[in-house]
Amino acid sequence: GSCTLSICLFAVAEGFVSTMASLRPVLGRAAPRVASVFKRGMATEKQIWNQIQSTKNIRKITASMKMVSAAKLKGDETRLAVAKPFNAWTSALCGEPTQIGDDPLTYEELPQKTLIVPMTSDKGLCGGVNSFISRAVKDMVGKLDAQGKECDIVIIGDKGRAQMNRSVPDKIKRTATEVVSPGTFALSVALSSELMAAGANEYDGVCIVYNSYVNPAVYNQMYKVIKPFSGEGEDEPMMEYEFEPETKSEIMDDLYEFVLTSQLHHSFMDGAAAEQSSRMTAMENASQNAASMIESLTLKYNRARQARITTELIEIISGASALED
Repeated sequence: GSCTLSICLFAVAEGFVSTMASLRPVLGRAAPRVASVFKRGMATEKQIWNQIQSTKNIRKITASMKMVSAAKLKGDETRLAVAKPFNAWTSALCGEPTQIGDDPLTYEELPQKTLIVPMTSDKGLCGGVNSFISRAVKDMVGKLDAQGKECDIVIIGDKGRAQMNRSVPDKIKRTATEVVSPGTFALSVALSSELMAAGANEYDGVCIVYNSYVNPAVYNQMYKVIKPFSGEGEDEPMMEYEFEPETKSEIMDDLYEFVLTSQLHHSFMDGAAAEQSSRMTAMENASQNAASMIESLTLKYNRARQARITTELIEIISGASALED
């Protein structure tokens, strides 16, 4: 009887070993999956913690950029205050700038052949200052084409070039990027020379599109048209003046270039102040968004941590209860 029992036990053991041998590959494939699920569940808490730390670092950067922009804005406001009276005399020759608002404009006052000069920035993270200008230029080009008028574009600023390369690539004639900041009148002279090299004298007018600074929270999009001082008969400019010893046409060409330079200088100063005010606002909004994200992630992290602790306590209590039984 004992011999028969030993044989039966040996057979059961042999069957168990063979069964485990056949299940080993299946268990081997399943084990990494179970481990990965466990690992992924445990890593969620650390991932949330890493996100919180990254968002805190971003908030520090945006807060610092806001303070830097606020300091730069003070200097740009000072330079703009100097540029306004310096450029005031050109209003009598070119007229007042026109605001691009929510109401659609027809741009019918623009001449038959226009050189459009959008003033944009080289750096981003400044809200919609460049997008507004690009959108206005796209609308202007479309309406001029519909009226049968010609236009070309000379872009100032890298961000404007990147955006208008997608919307009006066939109209772009030249671009000026990496413009040194803060701007000076010498820089405006160089930009004016670029426009002259692009053939500004061959156009019926130059249209400068720029952002006009109002206060740290408000800026508007404006455009102004500078037409050459040329014409004959009744259209001849400044007939009440006598010009000696040089010819009048040469003096008018020089005056046109100087007016264009003065207008560019004012537009550049106005746009620089608007850019810094917009960047300051954008960085403040980014800091607030980062703070709300940190608060949300912290709540999620605390919930995950509490769930883990609760699970561990349940496991400990269940184990203690099993030992007592």
